[in-house]
Amino acid sequence: KSLSSIQVRHTTNKVLPDLQFSRERSTFGVPLETLIQDAKQCGVPFLVTQMVEYLEVVGLEHVGIFRISGSVNKIKELKQKYNRGEKVDLINDGDVDSVASLLKLFLKELPVAVFPDSICSGLLKTFQEHKIHTKECIENLRQLLGCLPKAHQNLLQFLSAFLLKVATYSAVNFMTLENLAIVFGPALFK
Repeated sequence: KSLSSIQVRHTTNKVLPDLQFSRERSTFGVPLETLIQDAKQCGVPFLVTQMVEYLEVVGLEHVGIFRISGSVNKIKELKQKYNRGEKVDLINDGDVDSVASLLKLFLKELPVAVFPDSICSGLLKTFQEHKIHTKECIENLRQLLGCLPKAHQNLLQFLSAFLLKVATYSAVNFMTLENLAIVFGPALFK
């Protein structure tokens, strides 16, 4: 047959948007100020408190918490559930490494970092100018952190308390404050 004799059938099927995506309420990649409207505890987004509470119960003695990556599929599944506004049961659906990875991912995907660019240069300058004078350094840091938006202050205070608790188990989990700073630095500063 010649090419001119080939019939082309036209269909009326249209490509529809992914309904799963369009139903998403979105939690990841949403400004903290928007998320804290649903916050029930100390002005911190619900998913953060849920993940931290889970990790406090089952993860504090987990070797390499926050260093060992979780299952990509599990992280994706949990992220989609949070974004759709579904109930997430971390005890049955999660594992320590995946939940820890999900918490870091949430922080990385914030449109404005916990430490916004506007404050980073001041923090660096304070550490450089006052590294010998601890009292002045602490006072300058307090002033700078006081300039953070309230939602960022709340999250930073909540995470700091949790990470300090993780570090108290460093003899078991090997996550010292230095190791936690290395792991969380890229997620908190962009």
